[in-house]
Amino acid sequence: MIKYKDMIENGKVYIIAEMSANHAGKKDLAYEIIEKAAEAGADCVKIQTYTADTLTIDCDAEPYRIHGGLWDGYNYYKLYQEAMTPWEWQADLKKKCERCGVDFLSTPFDNTAVDFLEEIGIEFYKIASFELVDIPLIEYVASKHKPIIMSVGMGSLEEIQDALEACYRHDNHDVTLLKCCSQYPAQFEDMNLATIPDMRRRFGVNVGLSDHSPGSLGPVIATALGAVVIEKHVCLGHEIETPDSGFSMTMDEFAQMVQDVRDTETVLGKATYDLTVHEKSGLKFRRSLVAVQDIAEGEVFTKDNVRSIRPAVGIKPKYYDEIIGKKSKKAYRFGEGIDKKETGSK
Repeated sequence: MIKYKDMIENGKVYIIAEMSANHAGKKDLAYEIIEKAAEAGADCVKIQTYTADTLTIDCDAEPYRIHGGLWDGYNYYKLYQEAMTPWEWQADLKKKCERCGVDFLSTPFDNTAVDFLEEIGIEFYKIASFELVDIPLIEYVASKHKPIIMSVGMGSLEEIQDALEACYRHDNHDVTLLKCCSQYPAQFEDMNLATIPDMRRRFGVNVGLSDHSPGSLGPVIATALGAVVIEKHVCLGHEIETPDSGFSMTMDEFAQMVQDVRDTETVLGKATYDLTVHEKSGLKFRRSLVAVQDIAEGEVFTKDNVRSIRPAVGIKPKYYDEIIGKKSKKAYRFGEGIDKKETGSK
């Protein structure tokens, strides 16, 4: 059983390390990314299954050229040629993930990729933000009746609903949506993570975050807002330049993010008004009603002989007005706590 199902059902945030193009075309680096991501605390390592020909055409006309950003100077075909993960590696990468104790996940970009992933035994799927509008692809993935994690960057309400309904038409309701800002890297002012709880209410599904912003802040806030999945790109180091390295976390950064997310889970805890063990030990430092003068049996309690002070050796201060003006039922020494039997409470 994949960790994904178990963690989601038990309320734990599921953390995906996205390898993407950061293997730099070298299988040994792909293996190392899996090993390091597992050591850093990832629950899953994700790749992408496509070829340049399944994503685009070999055309250098202006609409196919990329200007600005990390991929300035590429055309689509050359970018995807360089960034792809060879299909002949992928069964071995899946086995490597299994040996390292992490789930293996991939994003298919056409039906042939889905068929291939089925052949190597994939157990769940990821849909990329840019494919949110590819309803035939989503329907084909949904028809495999396996869990789907779907990024919704750039998606309108209508487009997100269309994608969900494509899954539901195939009786596949096991869908988690990922809030995503489809910028590389994403700017904080464009993140709008307040959308996470709104998505959960609006669409009635689990929601997470596919994050391209720097550092751990986005994942920490998303976790606090109820995200159940966090996805981040990872690399071995920025000295290994790839099309995705510029917005990817190093393994040390990723390990810190994992710890930050786990700490956030711990801090969030659960809704409770029960005292912790540490709080119980602090009850003695509360205020209580105390005899600040010797009081004889039958003597009247007054503002001069009873005060609310620390520590908690007597009854709670809420009884102050009830006992002032009444006669004491016993004698009290200076510093002795006032007894509960002085009140009308049992």
